[in-house]
Amino acid sequence: MAERDYTLTEVATGGVVLAAAVAFFFYASGAGGTNSEGSYDLTAAFRSAEGIGIGTEVRLAGVRIGTVTAMELNPQSFLAETTFTVSDLYEIPDDSAVAVSSEGLLGGNFVEIIPGGSPFNLEAGGEILDTQSSVSLITLLLRFVGGGEE
Repeated sequence: MAERDYTLTEVATGGVVLAAAVAFFFYASGAGGTNSEGSYDLTAAFRSAEGIGIGTEVRLAGVRIGTVTAMELNPQSFLAETTFTVSDLYEIPDDSAVAVSSEGLLGGNFVEIIPGGSPFNLEAGGEILDTQSSVSLITLLLRFVGGGEE
């Protein structure tokens, strides 16, 4: 077998592919997103938390400001109690709402904070009381096909 000399183009292409793979791994591992340092926890209870789980993004005005960190079912109220972190760069008014939103028909779900107008802000460990649960796409389609009849 004869040794092969690699051209500058082949070496450069390999370097670009390697750099892209490292950047993708960095992005996918969440190292470039919001972390738990410099953040505080908030809670909310949803009637249905379908489509979200631990690691789901928390957004305000479309910008990622946190992550869902815990979810459990309350055996007395049968509500999905959700805990999420929010970057301490953002102060959330205490009359804010939180909703499970969708990125579109084929997109994933995320937790959206809808800020209120109160001059008072939620403290660490505070609870957002105004919640809007996820809407099942199947339920919407059945209502549409059924003409809105229940």
